[in-house]
Amino acid sequence: MNHALFRRWNPWLALIVRLYMGGLFVAASWHKILHPASFALDIATYQILPLYLVNAMAIVLPWVELAAGLMLMAGIRNRAAALLVTGMIALFTVALVIAVSKGLDMSCGCFASQGMEDDPISWITVLRDLGWLALCLYILFLDRAPLGVDRFRALKGAAE
Repeated sequence: MNHALFRRWNPWLALIVRLYMGGLFVAASWHKILHPASFALDIATYQILPLYLVNAMAIVLPWVELAAGLMLMAGIRNRAAALLVTGMIALFTVALVIAVSKGLDMSCGCFASQGMEDDPISWITVLRDLGWLALCLYILFLDRAPLGVDRFRALKGAAE
């Protein structure tokens, strides 16, 4: 691999990946924020969390998804946002593996509370999430000079 070429194009490739993953998390958060009761039902269906934590998770998690997605897209505190998104995708993937292994017939609940026939979980869903996890790991470990607000501020501060 040509390291000079990688260093030249990596910030742009990472920006594309950050915009995609950030947009994905923003899109995933929207319905959950507007319909926390439906999302709570999706969470409960996974049968992983104790019931007393389900409502709190249904209220807090979508806002964390939204904030992390926006931060990732804008390049604000990129490492923190990448760590949050990577952690969430890893946890979502583990939850999917557990649910599929149990043979649960349910909707993913990833983007909207839909009927089982519209968004069923399967090993394909797990593979999709593993692909997203790989993209998140790319951002986390290889996006060393992220294009975005923080970089602009640093350049502006250095010029002053």
